[in-house]
Amino acid sequence: MRLLLLSNSTNAGEPYLDYPKHYIKSFLGDKCIKVLFIPYAAVTFSFDEYENRVKARFNEIGHDAISVHHFDSPVEAVRSAEVIVVGGGNTFSLLKLLQQNNLMDIIKEKVDEGIPYIGWSAGSNMACPTICTTNDMPIVQPVDFKAFNFVPFQINPHYTDYVAPGHAGETRDDRINEFLTANPSVTVVGLREGSILKFENSKLELLGKNDIKIFHYNEPTTEYSPESNFSFLI
Repeated sequence: MRLLLLSNSTNAGEPYLDYPKHYIKSFLGDKCIKVLFIPYAAVTFSFDEYENRVKARFNEIGHDAISVHHFDSPVEAVRSAEVIVVGGGNTFSLLKLLQQNNLMDIIKEKVDEGIPYIGWSAGSNMACPTICTTNDMPIVQPVDFKAFNFVPFQINPHYTDYVAPGHAGETRDDRINEFLTANPSVTVVGLREGSILKFENSKLELLGKNDIKIFHYNEPTTEYSPESNFSFLI
């Protein structure tokens, strides 16, 4: 498998998909590829708008993108794809539409065979065993919460341990620890903004400048830097 899993698409104050564009270019190589884009996480804007945003950035780095919603058969579009890209937005909406369009099995099959997979935010959640560590509201109801299970751990995208002054509600760590109490055998990776997990040649790497936080049930959390060895997660 070849995976590029981004916490977020856009850092504060930067253009859309600006910080990861060079990582994406390096991951895809120099030969122009038309990636198949899955826009199903979009809720408040159209799939055409989403495709145009992604296409513009991929064009900038010498590649192209076409959205799956243009195809009469989404399954056949995935079957013939060279690269699969799954954008962020609402994870519940994304999963529901993947299920409705019968894309869960075929995407898993293609990526298991070696087709590169790029996801950000909700798209990274989909690489996990389930979507249960998303930050999103369940605005729609998918059949279940099972995701692609490309990696054996859960990702919490946009992870932050910042607590606003005067905030008395649950923190992100509290929510993750609730998940771990209900799922004590699972590992959760808190993936900070601007951070990317790359899996290639059976090796997991952390790209970007920020550390990640690893959560295990009933154990102290641990910070890991991009220089760390992440073989224990795989």
